[in-house]
Amino acid sequence: MSAVLEIRNLALGYPDLSLFRGLSMDVESGSTLAVLGANGSGKSTFMKMLLGLMAPLAGHLRWPDGPLREIGYLAQMTEFDRRFPLRVRDLAAMGAWKGFGIGGRLDKDAKAKVASALDAAGVLDIADRSLHTLSGGQLQRALFARVIMQDAPLILLDEPFAAVDQSTEAHLLSIINQWRDEGRAVILVVHDLSSVLDHCDTALLLGNGEASYGPVDTVLTPERLVSQNYMSQSQATWMFRSTQAEASHV
Repeated sequence: MSAVLEIRNLALGYPDLSLFRGLSMDVESGSTLAVLGANGSGKSTFMKMLLGLMAPLAGHLRWPDGPLREIGYLAQMTEFDRRFPLRVRDLAAMGAWKGFGIGGRLDKDAKAKVASALDAAGVLDIADRSLHTLSGGQLQRALFARVIMQDAPLILLDEPFAAVDQSTEAHLLSIINQWRDEGRAVILVVHDLSSVLDHCDTALLLGNGEASYGPVDTVLTPERLVSQNYMSQSQATWMFRSTQAEASHV
């Protein structure tokens, strides 16, 4: 695997608040990185920095393949106004607006690509429905179709499984796995220690002024989860006992 992005000695925060310092890591093609942390630990700030919306306090980013390329991005669902008068197919098509040509009209090939993205996300059958009529899971699938249309080498997903049922989560995970198999790099902010982590290669844990990066089972230990204020000691003890109990029944 090759690095899509190299991060060196990164310090992130604001003039009066340092969130963390000294983070060095490579984001590799064909990999999935989970970003976790308590509220206020810097998850959203980290994503904004990757999108170029804010500068780091120190350190630098390097894109080995040249200047910043296209990034696929899915924001938190709470940031999306579903009252906007769009159909599902229009939302998906917005992911490739740069390729629509003069007048922004879709040619035959573009329409076929939109239909393929909607089918992959499981919303082709509701392509002509207005966004305000969708359930949370249907909207998230439609937003994933838009990311598919972006066709980017690096994909950022901010809490993609919030307010969706297990069936939708499983379907969205299959899309993420396919992106990884295609050689794309995926960075996703996840809210809790769920089965989603089984699909991730590495983890970045933020909290208490630290940024811990590495393999999932190395970073997300009970001791580190407590020291970085992700959970209390009693929660970590319960988690460790539950894990041990599951392992003993295997």
